[in-house]
Amino acid sequence: MLIAFEGLDQSGKETQARRLAESLRADGRRVESLSFPDYSTPIGREIGAALKGDRDFGPDVMQLLYIANRYEKKPLILEWLKAGADVVCDRYVASSIAYGESLELDASWLTETQQHLPQPDLTIVLDIAPETAVARKRAGRDRYERDLALLARVRESYRRQAQQANWALVSGEQPMEAIAEQIRELVRRPEFVVRRPEL
Repeated sequence: MLIAFEGLDQSGKETQARRLAESLRADGRRVESLSFPDYSTPIGREIGAALKGDRDFGPDVMQLLYIANRYEKKPLILEWLKAGADVVCDRYVASSIAYGESLELDASWLTETQQHLPQPDLTIVLDIAPETAVARKRAGRDRYERDLALLARVRESYRRQAQQANWALVSGEQPMEAIAEQIRELVRRPEFVVRRPEL
């Protein structure tokens, strides 16, 4: 199963992805984890430089870099899934759609560009207000994190996307343990236990 956590920065994605991975391992399942962007790759380093203001890429170039960063990991994701592992991602394909369309890029183009990536069996959006994100991290915010109007548009995109099948919208304003339990219950539901086709 491929599970993606999405949402604004400081929504708890990293924490809840880690807690879910630990819970699944405790159930005896093999779990692999990824976090995007992966700043350790050449493309990831370019993304990091741009977020710090050292590069002046347009929104389309930025999203293509994010997408290319995911394609760098495609062989590894496919290898893990074929071996029967659950793969838990902190950010994945929906991030480019949410941030890209919030910057007036075409959502269908962003979707098509990522169609050859392994698609999530379940996408969990941790929903918080932009003001909550700021309150949780006041210093060291990157160029996206500083733009509250942009974050409001990103949030609306995530909420719209979450109306699709195999998506879940979870309030990230709740206590961490309540969120973790809600996610564990989601993953146990029969409609989210998907038998993947032969890869």
